[in-house]
Amino acid sequence: MTSRRRVRATALAVALAIVAPATLTGCGQIADAFNSLPGQPGSNQSVVVPTAAPQSSADAKPFDSQFTYDGSVRLTSEVADGLELRLDVWAVDPKRTMEWTPTNEKQLGFAVNIVDNRVDEKAVLAEKRRVYVSSISVTSQTAQTSGQVSNPFQFSADPRTLVPTDTLRSERGLLLNSYQGGLLVPTTSIRQLPNDTYGITLEFALNVAVEGTANTDTSFSQQTVYQYLPIAIFADDGQVNGGSQGAGTQSSTGRAPGWGQTNGQG
Repeated sequence: MTSRRRVRATALAVALAIVAPATLTGCGQIADAFNSLPGQPGSNQSVVVPTAAPQSSADAKPFDSQFTYDGSVRLTSEVADGLELRLDVWAVDPKRTMEWTPTNEKQLGFAVNIVDNRVDEKAVLAEKRRVYVSSISVTSQTAQTSGQVSNPFQFSADPRTLVPTDTLRSERGLLLNSYQGGLLVPTTSIRQLPNDTYGITLEFALNVAVEGTANTDTSFSQQTVYQYLPIAIFADDGQVNGGSQGAGTQSSTGRAPGWGQTNGQG
């Protein structure tokens, strides 16, 4: 019995270490949004960190990025047993991710949705555990060959201001699992980066209210969900000019070469 208690205590300590909130830094315009998020001093709200922040260095190029290889990616977080928050991100312009360079404008879109795997997808809302999102913030960190780090991209908003006024919302935020769909941001831009940038990592922070029991207003709890999105950045002299393909530099799918490919095709 003593040995079992010791194992359980160790597992609990590891679990607490894993969910410790990341410290966010950014410009003054998003400081207030971050201070209002759970996980800040004085808050008793829980934090979900489904993936570790990627580690990269100049010696580990190319920058490891599923987003760059596929042109899109789905990041998932389990906010309760069988309750999955999905963050989908995709390249808008240029759609060919090999053309994402330090100097051009790089546009991406993203959407946030929720899936309750305990019930049928077509079940009525009263049978699903509701999830509301009240704020979303995105910060960034570059990987540069010089070893310097910058934070060129920030995004912060109340999701209720980003969707039509007839969407389902309350004081808890925007309802994600309604028939109208979740949160959609069709496009946002990452503009000029330092010339020696070979990668940028975006950190998404979402403040959500999660219903513990379906159709039970008293069962909501607050969480902050963090997700990390690494994106490769290519040198300007490697950009495909005029939208045409360079021999051996771009596949017909628009994917960057060498990203998990064996014969130059995805």
